[in-house]
Amino acid sequence: MNKQPVRIKTISEFHEFRGLAKPEHPLISVIDYSTIRHSAEITELSWILDFYSISIKRTSNAQIKYGQQEYDFDEGVMFFMAPGQVFGITIDPNLQAKHTGWILLIHPDFLWNTSLAKTIKQYEYFDYSVNEALFLSEKEESVIYNIIQNIQQEYHSNIDTFSQNIIISQIETMFSYAERFYQRQFITRKISSHKILNSLEELLSDYFNNENLITKGLPSVHYIADQLNVSPSYLTGLLKVLTGLNTQQHIHEKLIEKAKEKLSTTQLSISEIAYELGFEHPQSFSKLFKNKTKLSPVEFRQSFN
Repeated sequence: MNKQPVRIKTISEFHEFRGLAKPEHPLISVIDYSTIRHSAEITELSWILDFYSISIKRTSNAQIKYGQQEYDFDEGVMFFMAPGQVFGITIDPNLQAKHTGWILLIHPDFLWNTSLAKTIKQYEYFDYSVNEALFLSEKEESVIYNIIQNIQQEYHSNIDTFSQNIIISQIETMFSYAERFYQRQFITRKISSHKILNSLEELLSDYFNNENLITKGLPSVHYIADQLNVSPSYLTGLLKVLTGLNTQQHIHEKLIEKAKEKLSTTQLSISEIAYELGFEHPQSFSKLFKNKTKLSPVEFRQSFN
């Protein structure tokens, strides 16, 4: 068993590590998963790549640990890894693992002096990828596969002054489709999405019903995302699609709900309520409350008298 992550710095090293022929291009490569060699002696493996990796993969008899989540890759699953992220796989030694699909490797140097050099960091699913893969329909998978074939065909042919721009254009098209498919996933994978919503509600309720507000203040978006094992950007994207509110707005909604409860059922002063809700200054609490309800805390309390 190999427990220490293997760091792979170049695409050539990856090819050698996985028992493949040398890459045709040192900075970009499309690999058929079925051609990758898997050692029978290794039942657990994790690695860190110093380049981008985009894959569609099906794996039987193996458990994939992708960031903080585990997947059975029996269906077409697309996932994105930025340099420095960790990918792991655990193989049942009593069964023969079978892999199909492809993997696109892109070294950051390939993007130098192109439009993607800066914008690739703006694609949120390279952040999602630490936590959430993209489940594709057959039609969606076919769209992506056609783009991959175009990329492979381009670097298979004679490299000329147009090749890099053509490949970059194909990659950008693939990224745009991936964004569309993630938006679809937020809606169609309702069971998983609603589990996150339920967990969010429970998390906020627990947080607002104990002493956390006094000792720690309002929970941050990063704290909420960490507790739910998703990235902040993925959580906000999911919530916006399903509820129309981002994560910060959900936190404020729970805060206002708690504030209304205290204003209508207790005799605590506005300052005392502000303190119990984690505000250092009552004015900040009153300003937020009025912004959300169109009433000051005093006016809201008076409406019950």
